[in-house]
Amino acid sequence: MNLPLVANVLVFIALLLAVARIPRPHWSLAKKVLLGLVLGVAFGLALQAVYGADNPVLKHSIQWFNIVGNGYVQLLQMIIMPLVFASILSAVAKLHDASSLGKISLLTLGSLLFTTMIAALVGVLVTHLFGLTAEGLVQGTQENARLAALQSGYVGKVADLSVPQLLLSFIPKNPFADLTGANPTSIISVVIFSAFLGVAAIQLVKDDGVKGQRVLNAIDTLQSWVMKLVRLVMKLTPYGVLALMTKVVAGSNIQDIIKLGSFVVASYLGLAIMFAVHAVLLALVGINPAKFFRKAWPVLTFAFTSRSSAASIPLSVETQTRRIGIPSSIAGFAASFGATIGQNGCAGLYPAMLAVMVAPTVGINPFDPLWIATLVGIVTLSSAGVAGVGGGATFAALIVLPAMGLPVTLVALLISVEPLIDMGRTALNVSGSMTAGTLTSQLMGQTDKRIFDADNEVELSQG
Repeated sequence: MNLPLVANVLVFIALLLAVARIPRPHWSLAKKVLLGLVLGVAFGLALQAVYGADNPVLKHSIQWFNIVGNGYVQLLQMIIMPLVFASILSAVAKLHDASSLGKISLLTLGSLLFTTMIAALVGVLVTHLFGLTAEGLVQGTQENARLAALQSGYVGKVADLSVPQLLLSFIPKNPFADLTGANPTSIISVVIFSAFLGVAAIQLVKDDGVKGQRVLNAIDTLQSWVMKLVRLVMKLTPYGVLALMTKVVAGSNIQDIIKLGSFVVASYLGLAIMFAVHAVLLALVGINPAKFFRKAWPVLTFAFTSRSSAASIPLSVETQTRRIGIPSSIAGFAASFGATIGQNGCAGLYPAMLAVMVAPTVGINPFDPLWIATLVGIVTLSSAGVAGVGGGATFAALIVLPAMGLPVTLVALLISVEPLIDMGRTALNVSGSMTAGTLTSQLMGQTDKRIFDADNEVELSQG
């Protein structure tokens, strides 16, 4: 019997039970998520101190922790497509006027792409501020293997898709396949399919009131049923965060982080600046940024630990509607589009930083105004659909770098710090989508200020 392994698993179970035994009336879901985060960091640091990152016992222990951490992420992935389908269908059917659908889509997408453009400029700024360059970085065996895998797994897809083909891939030809997530752009396809069904329901109500009302009742029932499923899974968030945080902290290689420390620090400075940009935009439309981020905290915490924008969609929709006061029609669009279009961290900040670092190695001045304008334009346009596949930041970099005439080698060289930076990028992605939803709701005058201003916030796991 492997006693250290058994001891690690028993301590982990004890921590889960400790979180579970906290009485609900005194602890909101947000507080429980924070507790799970703190316990995960503490336990991960303890394991790191005792075993070191590459110890076999620690690796086997993490496999057991993954039952809870990865299991929770998979449950969220399970409900993504039903949630997107039901929420968009219900939202559009309740509009009673299909023309407002265009306004919601335009404002949401405009907000996402605008903040991505700003993120690209911030990436250029922080890279210049820290004097980062790809010169002198050593490419070892691990990096060579990583680059080969990237080029075979991603570059072919990138080279085969032009911008018109990418846009065409959004239009669903087999919605049932898209509901299974079969394609990189399945989420957008499901959004479009659901929107068309919703518009058809509006038309049916006008043409045949009796049948139309039956359809609306069925849609409303489906929406309520799916939201009950979502809230059931939401109750598991503190345990998933605890497990994921333990895995991240315990499995991090401190030496690799120190070696590429400047890039890590510059990345997080860029992320911090973009969170400040979100705060300024919210303030400009009359939303208190401090209150917004306090209400968004559980979602951002999960995004940080899970590194999955798509898996954060259920939490994002719940938070926007039940804690911020955004209509379900806008919340559903913002969360769904935000997971696939205009990701501020993965598709904005990261590829811009890499391009500026690589440019000097091929004799390009990365601070030429025309070159920067071209880079920002390519980053913004290529952010559409980038995050539909796993490794959205990698996919974005492998579109942007060749488009700028730059080699993709640096993508592989940053493998050792990728997980650490990806956590912050994902939190920024989700913040960007929620900010887009809030901006759209405010600009359309549809935010329920009673919900947003309420001190006794609606619990995500209730109802």
